[in-house]
Amino acid sequence: MNSIPPAGPAATATPVRARSRLKSIFSGSVGNLVEWYDWYVYAAFSLYFSAVFFPKGDPTAQLLNTAAIFAVGFLMRPLGGYLMGLYADRKGRKAALLASVLLMCFGSLLIALTPGYETIGVAAPILLVVARLLQGLSVGGEYGTSATYLSEMADRKNRGFWSSFQYVTLISGQLIALAVLIVLQQTLTEEQLYSWGWRVPFVIGAICAVVALYLRRGMEGPSRSPKAPKNARKAPSPNC
Repeated sequence: MNSIPPAGPAATATPVRARSRLKSIFSGSVGNLVEWYDWYVYAAFSLYFSAVFFPKGDPTAQLLNTAAIFAVGFLMRPLGGYLMGLYADRKGRKAALLASVLLMCFGSLLIALTPGYETIGVAAPILLVVARLLQGLSVGGEYGTSATYLSEMADRKNRGFWSSFQYVTLISGQLIALAVLIVLQQTLTEEQLYSWGWRVPFVIGAICAVVALYLRRGMEGPSRSPKAPKNARKAPSPNC
């Protein structure tokens, strides 16, 4: 005789949990993609904005200065991983992932809106450094926290598969940044790219970061086993 499936809330508990898990993994992955898109956009478009943030002169020197600021972001990534890891342990993975994508949004928006050297002088490269510091902290914190979150949210059977999206979205962010570069090169003139077109990908990154922030607000935290009360009595040892 065939068994009748249970009715009521118990019958839908498993599928709802699975859908919620997939939604959280998707939100974590999309946020990671946006983070790395913003990170690589700087390198992809540095040729066009290097002359904006530094005094007129040797273009090679301008590019080297821009590359040096790019390197500052790499120096901040270990610190970002350390600080965001501490924050994630104290406030939860979700809070840390929200903070990381918010930092990236501020960094991208700051680059997109900062006037050039001819307008605000030395404040232009200083603000560019500040933006890269924020992005370095963000990416450093995102990398470890998102990898931990994906592995904790995935079920045991598919843990390796879902955790792999942390690296898949990393490369996808790079490819999308390059795709945006190609599209803008085909649709804008060279003068437009040097004048204002290079700001477009940073605006796109900031908008995408806001979308990722919205998605991550609905993420679930990893399930944890309840802590035993402090005054709980230990079970007697079988050897006693």
